[in-house]
Amino acid sequence: MSSRKVVIGSPVGLHARPAKLLVELAGRLPVPVKIGRDEDQLVDAGSILGVMALGVRGGEEVLLTADGEGAEEALSEVAELLARDLDSAEQPAG
Repeated sequence: MSSRKVVIGSPVGLHARPAKLLVELAGRLPVPVKIGRDEDQLVDAGSILGVMALGVRGGEEVLLTADGEGAEEALSEVAELLARDLDSAEQPAG
């Protein structure tokens, strides 16, 4: 299993828009990705309800995990997305 920590770049955290972008990306990845504050609180990054229920705030560090072929690349993509300010008017690439 691969894991990585990332600080949330959106000032208001993983509310509706950033959570939607995360869920969309997670749905396109070749491996399932989980997100949470720690290993005991991981949820499926492809679940909008799970992600929003975490209540993650901007500047907070989260743990990402993935297992399987392509896990490291998947975590890199998710970490890059989450580190950006997803509340800006610009649409993220991807």
